[in-house]
Amino acid sequence: MRRLRSTRRNRRPRRRRHAPLARRILRAVLLALGLLVAFLLLLILLLRWVDPPYSMYMLSPASGPSAPSLRHTWQPIHELPLHVPLAVIAAEDQRFPQHRGFDWQSMREALNAHRQGARLRGASTVSQQTAKNVFLWHGRSLTRKLLEAGFTAAIETLWPKGRILEVYLNVAEWGPGIFGIEAAAQYHFGIPARQLSPEQAALLAAVLPSPRTYSPSRPSGNVLQRARWIERQMAQLGPGWLAPLQVGSGSAPTVRADRP
Repeated sequence: MRRLRSTRRNRRPRRRRHAPLARRILRAVLLALGLLVAFLLLLILLLRWVDPPYSMYMLSPASGPSAPSLRHTWQPIHELPLHVPLAVIAAEDQRFPQHRGFDWQSMREALNAHRQGARLRGASTVSQQTAKNVFLWHGRSLTRKLLEAGFTAAIETLWPKGRILEVYLNVAEWGPGIFGIEAAAQYHFGIPARQLSPEQAALLAAVLPSPRTYSPSRPSGNVLQRARWIERQMAQLGPGWLAPLQVGSGSAPTVRADRP
């Protein structure tokens, strides 16, 4: 009995010594995570005013093999004609001025259509695509989607809508190694982005889902059909749709809604 009691007494102090160590490790991990979150929030806040020279998407390995050199020139959104951002919004995220980063209605519509046999389509907003392109890497995983949601919420909180749209227009991919609306306009049409016509803007917006597969300067039948649809959407939305965002250099030229 004495030996048994002695053994028990010897074990108890070890448990007490391990507990403080575990708490210290936990506190250190939480502190490191807190500092990381604070750093990222500070970086996001800084990018509200500072134009990012590169994005994680540009620097990821998936952009390198097919792109010997990056084409990218920052273009302030206030120097663009209004039909350029309007074409992108008409194509990618028509509820952009209204939602707070996540278009729950489009998500429900996509799921309902999928249940009825349609191919599951993406419902990512411009805010989500901006967060993904600027801060994250290529690929699909639950971890990346969770991080994307966090970055989306952060930029929606810390940036005005106009800034989100400006960054998106400057980091979106329009072909292998071609990033941003200025590089896209120069490469595909040989003109600066400020000279893009509504039809050219619609063609550029039409290839955004698959910029490495389709070309706005050599459009396939599907691209032309989608571009015509985008033009009709632009006419229905009208330049006033983006007025709350205070973007673009004046009113947009008339976009014909009767094109087939």
